[in-house]
Amino acid sequence: MDSPSITPQIETGIQHMSESVFVGLCHTVGTSQLVAMRRDVTDIDEMVWNRVTRSNQNMMMLSGSRREGFRMKGSDIDIMYWLNIHRVIWDLSQTQFYNVHRQFLILSVSSESPPGFTLLQLLSPRADNRVISALVTMNGGHYISSSKYREITCSDIRTNSTVHGPCGSGTRDGIEYDDAHCFVCDFWPPSASSWIDRCHTWPQPQVVRDIVRSGCHFVATGHKLGNHESNEWRISFSLAEQKLVYSMNHCQFLTYGLLKLFLKEVINNGLRDNEKLLCSYHMKTAVFWTMQRNTIPNWCPQNILKCFWYCFKLILKWVYEGVCPNFFIPENNMFLSNIHGGAQNRLFVRLFGFYEKGLASLLHSPSLGSYIMNVLYNPRLSICTDEHTLLSEIKFDTEMFSEIEQKYALTSSDLCLIMKYLNTVEQLTVSPLTQYQVVMLQELTASLLHSAAFTLQNMYSNTTENKLMYIADRMSCHMLKLAAKFGCISEGLYIAMYYYKTLRYTEALSVIEMTKVNLAQPYVMYNWTVDTERYTEAVGGRSWSTKLRHAVAWDIKLYNRIIYINELMTEQMVSLQNHHILFIPPLVVLHMLEFLCYRHTDTMRAQTALNDLQVLVHHDQGLYVNVILRDISWQILGICQQISGNLQAALYSYQQSLRQYPWHKIQSATLMRIHELG
Repeated sequence: MDSPSITPQIETGIQHMSESVFVGLCHTVGTSQLVAMRRDVTDIDEMVWNRVTRSNQNMMMLSGSRREGFRMKGSDIDIMYWLNIHRVIWDLSQTQFYNVHRQFLILSVSSESPPGFTLLQLLSPRADNRVISALVTMNGGHYISSSKYREITCSDIRTNSTVHGPCGSGTRDGIEYDDAHCFVCDFWPPSASSWIDRCHTWPQPQVVRDIVRSGCHFVATGHKLGNHESNEWRISFSLAEQKLVYSMNHCQFLTYGLLKLFLKEVINNGLRDNEKLLCSYHMKTAVFWTMQRNTIPNWCPQNILKCFWYCFKLILKWVYEGVCPNFFIPENNMFLSNIHGGAQNRLFVRLFGFYEKGLASLLHSPSLGSYIMNVLYNPRLSICTDEHTLLSEIKFDTEMFSEIEQKYALTSSDLCLIMKYLNTVEQLTVSPLTQYQVVMLQELTASLLHSAAFTLQNMYSNTTENKLMYIADRMSCHMLKLAAKFGCISEGLYIAMYYYKTLRYTEALSVIEMTKVNLAQPYVMYNWTVDTERYTEAVGGRSWSTKLRHAVAWDIKLYNRIIYINELMTEQMVSLQNHHILFIPPLVVLHMLEFLCYRHTDTMRAQTALNDLQVLVHHDQGLYVNVILRDISWQILGICQQISGNLQAALYSYQQSLRQYPWHKIQSATLMRIHELG
């Protein structure tokens, strides 16, 4: 299907429109700097986790669009987990590379499966209990059933997950997740060897070598038309795909993003879930094939709509033919199980309708339609595609600090494990790191140090050995002060919590006062909001490390297996059933600690602190108390009011806590508190 003839005037108009769409995609998907930052932060976070993970624990890899650098609204979180003690091999000769006493080997047997799928035969006499429970006997051997393994591991990571494809799926805090428990292979699949031979122009040889060295994974889903669907496993190239996406230039990445947006906002708009036959993976596959075939010689902002159109026409061709070849194993037709017959015809008619409309179809995209209309109404509009002008310093800083704050908290109540994390961070600091990874490690260090400090205090709080208690206390204080030097300005509240817990009220109040001054500065960035002008005046142009320490405040994170202050033990125990961490706005913690300390030193000031807390919780409009953290904020206000003896006010606060979005799942703790009031 060839595009209509294009005159020079139309060509110029398309280039102009492409530049506008490029700008829109940079705002919607991200500039190259933003995408690089997201990837770097994710990479270093995952690296610390996996280096510390012990041989019998789950290794972890974020996959899918978030790993690739997208942060589109509504996108889910895909994570792959695998047991490090298991390894899949393709033939028995590869056993020589393993210590069979320490690692359990699994043989891939693909002779009876469709391309891209295989059976997994357990060779070792021992294995993880979950693997043993999923075994079935076939052809005289023990094979791991994908369907059984899915059921067994579905809720391993998050309770109440349901099986969806190869994953345990569900929704947590409004975000959908897919946790895939899989197996890993250190070798490249023989069935994908032809892919290596195809790599003449893209990807680069060093990328090909890296991909082949990294092997592949096996996810727990069989081919719907195979002979052993319930027992088969699909070969997953998630790691290879991640490396391919990382190797794209930014225009190629944005073209992929444009296809994802077009799929979500145009193709699938108005369709029921069972009618959405195309997915993001098909879009990604189209971009891969287009790049490898060198169909487009110049991927640049002026060509982005042409790049999009080539990929869209390829997808249209696949739907017409009913064949979507897997990028690594082309014999694996990814349309075979669901895009055929009447469904195929309906999809083709829908896509052909968009094809006939041409690029005007993009006007139906809420994310990009306005950028196209701007050019149509203002054909002489000057468009700057320089990425450095598209993203201000303050916007980038907000995005980066938000990305770091939202990363998985590497914390534990196991002091030995915390020390391993810290040791790993120390080792990584001498490795080649990007500037974003340095800031991420800085925050990880602070988080680990205050976890270690409170864990150590909990270990020795009841000892009768004064010397041990004294040594533990000195170490804890030192770690908390060190964490305050590494972390953001709200880190001081952990010191105040520790002083309060160890009955040093005067010292706690001194730290609280200092932290209050720091938090009150007009340039402080919190909850993704900041006074742009004041922030730029105070820290503009300085290093991100400096900005973190002087101008950024984050929520206080209480790991629920560690006791920080006794007043919140009930909430932590209840929350632990659903969450590992309590997130509390820093000003809520500050006023709570101020009230609790002044109770022992100055009752007038204690009442003032309680009044300040009440005003904050009652009247804040989301500036200092995030909407999703109102449940714990009202709860803390109620606790303080109950301690002060104002039971009627406490009851009202607890009732308000129950009315909020139940982010922390602490309702049973709230009901217990209400019951205590009598």
